[in-house]
Amino acid sequence: MRALTRTLVAVTAAAGIAAGGLATAGTAMADTSPAPRSAVAASPAAVAAYNNLGLTKNQATGVQCFLNTSPTVNLDEDGYLGPKSWEAMQEFLNRSWGQNLVTDGIVGPATIKGLQYFLKHGNWGYTGKIDGIAGEGTRAAFARFGQATAKQFC
Repeated sequence: MRALTRTLVAVTAAAGIAAGGLATAGTAMADTSPAPRSAVAASPAAVAAYNNLGLTKNQATGVQCFLNTSPTVNLDEDGYLGPKSWEAMQEFLNRSWGQNLVTDGIVGPATIKGLQYFLKHGNWGYTGKIDGIAGEGTRAAFARFGQATAKQFC
């Protein structure tokens, strides 16, 4: 078990370096959700390349199922919100919620503000500021959206 742990740490560090350095492989890109993961299920590079903003894998799959209702979107419904999922979300926020986001798949402050606007005005229970910070309230409202869309669209 100790050897496996050392191997996983080494592989994770190597994936972080390959992705642009250990600084960029940190929490800014990593999922902090309670979604179950195993070393076999997802490679360290894949884990570092998505950002579920605290959603479980089932809730993130619900978001992907919802986004796939657009005729221009064709996402793998795998429960990992990577750049393609976020590009689709940015396009949705622009088209349906009057946002003016760059569709680059990056979950930065502008994308978070657009998401907060949607979660507040789309009646998902977000009552906080539209400040571009994905705090507890943003994550809870996004989880409600993901849970509801999993039931409705998957």
